[in-house]
Amino acid sequence: MGSILRRRRFLQAAGALGAGLAAGAVDLPALPAAEFAKGAPHAEKLGWRVSSTAYTFNQYTFSEAVERIASLGLKCVEAFTWQPLSPRRKNVQTNESMPAEAVQAMKKRAADSGVKIVSCYMAEMPNKEDACRKKFDWGKELGLEAFVAEPPLDAFDLIEKLCDEYQISLAIHNHPKPSSIYWNPETIVKAAKGRSKRIGSCADTGHWCRSGLDPVACCKLLEGRLVNFHLKDVAEFGKVNAEEVPWGKGKGNIEGVLREVHRQKAKAVFGIEYEKGGYETRPEIAQSLAFLDKVAAKLAL
Repeated sequence: MGSILRRRRFLQAAGALGAGLAAGAVDLPALPAAEFAKGAPHAEKLGWRVSSTAYTFNQYTFSEAVERIASLGLKCVEAFTWQPLSPRRKNVQTNESMPAEAVQAMKKRAADSGVKIVSCYMAEMPNKEDACRKKFDWGKELGLEAFVAEPPLDAFDLIEKLCDEYQISLAIHNHPKPSSIYWNPETIVKAAKGRSKRIGSCADTGHWCRSGLDPVACCKLLEGRLVNFHLKDVAEFGKVNAEEVPWGKGKGNIEGVLREVHRQKAKAVFGIEYEKGGYETRPEIAQSLAFLDKVAAKLAL
């Protein structure tokens, strides 16, 4: 995802504008599902799952994002906690404050599209048991496998306890330096040391590149702790605002990352994420899926 500052502004705007956030979305044309519904069959044969973050379609509601994700042949989605639920429920955001019937509507919308909600990016994971437990109750009801977050270091005792109790993993996300303490994977290794295997990494490879870090070396450092990915390729290395490009077209050594994950026999979920939104990203995502499947086919030999 984008910088923490951008997200804070997004959250502030959402709180101030409510339904107006989605009302101002760019109305992009709905393209035929058959044009994109390719998926990544060779990747699936390796036991890999490919997801898209709902944030890739942040100009839309969750319901509309799921429709677009399904049109790509993808079967998994990562939600985020300040997205409006649907065009008719723009005042309801996809987080633990949703009414119970809205949670069921969210699950049904995804299931009806053939998409599983596997994870959710959390705006915050505080070191407060009541607030944190409420998030885990919500995650359990949704059937989440992981929360993606950047919690304060003093929250790990609590979060680890709840991860094991609810059987939901924590995937620690890395924003680029200097906006996040987790920009360097060594911080995640230290935070997870000696803890449950449910504490691991959401490996944002694009942000590693933006921070001037080799994403393959970062994956090696996190061996055994790779929960899921925000897999990004970027046009420039070491530039904090480098633009995303289709996998295999940039400086992110996506093939090297995939080969390293295959070597580790990791079963992490590969999440596609485009941060900028406001335009039709599906052709670029389809190119990324084609690249992934080509590499997976070679690895399967």
